[in-house]
Amino acid sequence: MRNMITGMLPPVTKNLLIINVLVWLFGTLMPTAAPVIERYFALHYFTSPAFYPWQLFTYMFLHGGFMHVFFNMFALFMFGGIIERSLGASRFLFYYISCGIFAGLAQMGAFAITISRYMELFTPAESDYIINQGWQLLQQGFNYAEPTAATLNALVNQAMVGASGAVYGVLLAFGMLFPNQPIYLYFAIPIKAKWMVAGYAVIELLYCISGGSTVDNVAHLAHLGGMLLGFVMIIYWRRKGLFNNRWFF
Repeated sequence: MRNMITGMLPPVTKNLLIINVLVWLFGTLMPTAAPVIERYFALHYFTSPAFYPWQLFTYMFLHGGFMHVFFNMFALFMFGGIIERSLGASRFLFYYISCGIFAGLAQMGAFAITISRYMELFTPAESDYIINQGWQLLQQGFNYAEPTAATLNALVNQAMVGASGAVYGVLLAFGMLFPNQPIYLYFAIPIKAKWMVAGYAVIELLYCISGGSTVDNVAHLAHLGGMLLGFVMIIYWRRKGLFNNRWFF
């Protein structure tokens, strides 16, 4: 059974699945290592004491709970192999990683706008204190009692994890390259890939407009960021003749 499942997947998709699952299992089975993993490899805002540049790459291999990693890897399993065969292994890996990095940058850009507004409510010295001391508070499971300081601290010092931005890029590529391929939602309702992808994009946009990220703690703008860069890259490669100036059907 294992050979039947992994054997039908091309190498990049297969290895991405294996790495993501193994990293999640390690963090789950070794709970004492989880804080260290989050400290150095989850994505923190640029001014956080816990930020390192490599986190823009490593954060997409970390996940929270089981459902988070399951749905991301299920989508990658369903669509990643098809896109990898269409793009080629090296180009697909570049595409996947680029979408993930850009997704992180997009979310950080959104945070920057919100953080700047909150920082205007404090002096520079107060902002520095809130951020630096707030990091220590979050490690102990606490935050500031004052709501404005608590929000600023959470925006700067709470970490972002997950492959969703890269996976949304893969979904976007599937919708563009195979627009009329039927997808069976909930195993019963068929919908063309292009409409499914468009629907996801609209939902994420509405969440962003309504401030949904502050309610459900989901990086919706990162999802849109992954899709946006994916759209630009697919259009660019199409114009370069990678797809023989046509979409797949």
